[in-house]
Amino acid sequence: MSLNLILDMSRITNSTQQSRNSLLQYPRYYPRTSLQGILKRLMIWIFFSANLTTVLILCQGKCSLSKGISRYMMAMAMGDLMVLTFNVIVSQIVRYHFPSSLLSYTPACRLSAFLQGLSLQLSIWFTIIFTFDRFVAICCHRLKVRYCSERTANVVISIVSALSIAVNIPLPFRYEPAYILNNVQWGCRTITGYLTSPTWAAHRWLTNISNMFLPIPLLLLLNSLTARHILVASRARQALKSTSIGAGKMDGDPELKSRRTSIILLFSISGCFVLLATPITVIDICVGVTQTVAFQGASSLYLAIRATFLLMCTSSCTNTCIYAMTQRRFRAEMKNVLKSSYSLLCQLHK
Repeated sequence: MSLNLILDMSRITNSTQQSRNSLLQYPRYYPRTSLQGILKRLMIWIFFSANLTTVLILCQGKCSLSKGISRYMMAMAMGDLMVLTFNVIVSQIVRYHFPSSLLSYTPACRLSAFLQGLSLQLSIWFTIIFTFDRFVAICCHRLKVRYCSERTANVVISIVSALSIAVNIPLPFRYEPAYILNNVQWGCRTITGYLTSPTWAAHRWLTNISNMFLPIPLLLLLNSLTARHILVASRARQALKSTSIGAGKMDGDPELKSRRTSIILLFSISGCFVLLATPITVIDICVGVTQTVAFQGASSLYLAIRATFLLMCTSSCTNTCIYAMTQRRFRAEMKNVLKSSYSLLCQLHK
């Protein structure tokens, strides 16, 4: 995957002997009192807890949501949990805090690369298919009856999952062992012909299009069409009601308020995704144009790559929270879950 390739290239700045020594060191620990460590743990805890709570609440089916919407939201939450687990906890925390862990072995490193690419792609496309479902439900009334159903949701989620797995299957084969010690393969490094192979070039273009260049325009298009349909319907309703009941009662129309809230929600999702996903897209284009293959570990470009990659992961973790927290029944169920958890903790401490 191109995003992981940038990070992998930024790590390949030392010799093989230095990489071997770093793998055999004792685990390193960042100070618990550091502000960076505290903020990182707090962010992970918030997003992980929110998505896990979302899955638990949606499984109960008490939020007055259709089964199709519940399937999409559960898929989004599971995709976001995978992003947090593999792209943040495993890749950005475990790998650096515990350099001599299981990830030091080449098979585990290859599997981690596959799961990182798969989880990020699933999280992105689960958000897109959910947005498309809402577009059909609001703008395509004839197609709504056939498309917006639990069976269709299961089929679409299955197809997206299968395609994502197929796209990311080549990722483990992009790596080779950094060195072999006592017949044990250690570390991962990109194979020699990766940057010159036409096959790998085609795969890079496929992942770039599916993960960065296509989702942002597609999400903006769907939300813009949905918002336009809501605005046109709201103006028609406003004109109809103004002629029948007068303009004095238009400000208190709950239907118009609901539609305005829907527009704000749609553009907040698009704005959040574009704002957090654009920086890594720009850097990926710049790296591809300049054909940069290595960075100094302390350079500003390396820090920018790390920061924008975490922003990309954060954008995958906020979608479910934004969608779900706008539902009144969902908030009520969340309060019940928190109260039940607190009561259980109190009973365990007694």
